[in-house]
Formats: sequence, C-alpha cells, structure tokens
Amino acid sequence: MKIFKWGIPVFLLLLSVFTYAQSKEINRKTFFADEGKLELKLTCDIKNLLAEKKSLSDVDATISCKFPDSSIIVENIKLKQRGHFRKDNCYLSSLMLQFNKNPANKLAPLKNLKLVGGCGKSSDDEQYLFKEYLTYKIFNLLTDYSFRARLLQVTYEDSKGKIKTYTQHAFLLEDIDDVAKRNNHRQKKLVRFSPKGTHSYQTTLVSVFEYMIGNTDWSIPYYHNIKLVVPKADTFAVPLPIPYDFDITGLVNPYYATTPPDLGIENVTQRVYRGFASSMEETQAVVDLFIKKEADILAVINAFDLLNQKHKKQMVNFIAEFYKSIKNKSEVKSIFITNARTQ
Repeated sequence: MKIFKWGIPVFLLLLSVFTYAQSKEINRKTFFADEGKLELKLTCDIKNLLAEKKSLSDVDATISCKFPDSSIIVENIKLKQRGHFRKDNCYLSSLMLQFNKNPANKLAPLKNLKLVGGCGKSSDDEQYLFKEYLTYKIFNLLTDYSFRARLLQVTYEDSKGKIKTYTQHAFLLEDIDDVAKRNNHRQKKLVRFSPKGTHSYQTTLVSVFEYMIGNTDWSIPYYHNIKLVVPKADTFAVPLPIPYDFDITGLVNPYYATTPPDLGIENVTQRVYRGFASSMEETQAVVDLFIKKEADILAVINAFDLLNQKHKKQMVNFIAEFYKSIKNKSEVKSIFITNARTQ
C-alpha cells in the first residue's frame, strides 16, 4: 500500500491518540473532584426509550466520553430509567448509566452513576438544571457528608435516526457508597429510623439546609430523597442523613414544581421547616455555620457563568431572604424550635 509523504506522521498521531484513549485509567475516587470539561455522547434507541419510560429493563447504549485532556473512550454500556416524577412529567427520565455491566470496560470503575438532565429540551430546562447542580455545590460547602456532582455536556443521539439529535448540559451524581467511603462510613438501609433517631447535628444541618432551599420533598423514615450512613467501625451508631434531588425546590423553582396539599403553601418558594426541634445551642451552632459560609455560597452562584442573570438573581434573592431570617435570633427560635414539627 502506498503511503503519501504526510501519511505516516498523521497515521502515527491518530494511532497514539487512539492508544492513549484506550489505555486511560479511570480513577473513581478523583472523578468527582475534577472540574474539567467532560463531554458525553449517548447513542441508543431513544424513541423506544421514550415509549418505555415505565420499563425496568436495561437499555443497550453506546457512550463516547471525551475527557478534559481530549482523550476519548467509546464503549457499550447499559441504561436504566429511574425517577418516578420524571418518568411521568419529563421528556426524558433520569438515567442510571451502568458502566460496569462489562467488567472489561475502561469506564467500569465508575460502576453505576445517576445522570441528571433537564426535564425538557429547552434552554430554560438547562437553566433549572444548572440551579440544581449549584445546590449540590452549596451543600458541599457545609459538610463532607454530601453528594458531589460533576457537570458535563451530553449529546443524545437516536441509533435509529428517528429522533433529532440534541445536546444539553447534565450532571453525574456521586454514588452513595463513595460518599460513605470517603467519610469512613457505609450506607445504612432497610431499617426505618425516625429523625430523632439519627445524628442530631447532621439532621439539624440537613433540615435547615432543606429550609434554605425551600424543599419539602424529603423524608428520613421513608428514605425519600435521603440516604443514611453509619461509621464503619460502629454500625450500631446513629445514622447520618445525606440529602439529594433538589429540583423541586424554591431555590430552583422549575415550572413543573408542585407542593404537597397538606402543607398549606401555594408554591415551592414558600418555605416550611420540616425538621424537628433541636436544642437552641445546637440550632444556633448550625445557623452560625450557614452565616459563616454566606459569602462562599453566594460566590458559588455568582461565579457560575453558564447561569443567566435572570436565574442568578432569583437564586441570590431567595437565599438573601433566608439569611435575613437566620440573622434574627427570635426568628431562629420561632422557625426552627417553636414551630418545628412534632410528628
């Protein structure tokens, strides 16, 4: 075969890129600490995926993952649809990316990760996605017992060519086992705990955080948008709650948000404290942490260039209302103790 003058260098360059991509090692421990740009391309039968939202079956897909250093890994994986609300109300439900169905895959160390995308395909849906992503970042500032999220850009391609390809930002959510492991804990499940039977300070922190972001869609006893972890060395210790799923909140305030009819609020921007009363001393310690982190929280929002000014202003103003309340000690007592839930 005749190779032209520039053929060999170009061929060797392409070969080296291909070889590097195929030999790239994925470090699960550092994956969520990396803020570099990550691009995914998911190719599957999207039309069938949309038609079978309630199906529990795995879906075959091909993923192309482009890393910040421009290396690319292309592999076959499995998808599973999840999230009851999104299955019923969104264009595409949340997806569980099952990287380890084939243990030989280069991406297999990532195991199974939840992919959270926009509820719809519009630019506004993407803005709400950014706001939820930033909510995870805010909670990361308050405690290490929190889920890390990694932002990425995803191109959804229909393998049958029946659905138009589209690209939108999304984020991957850290697995609870990794959250627990980096804190020297392990997940606790299948045991029903009352909030009063969990780690007091962490539960108060979570409850105040949920109040800050305007979230009523969580429950410790029912493991609803909450995971529990216990120390590895003492599995009989009281568990620590770790919250997730922050889209139906006042801080994000998406068009599809609804509120429980029994709470007496008209929309998610009306805050209701769903925690139980703690001591004033512990409550104040949690409040003091929020006050200490105020500038950092606002910086996370203001420094995020992908969020437009309209939604950035909404987030900042909503948080400002919270800080106005917690800087008044009488309001702190009224909200978090006097009027806390009792059952």
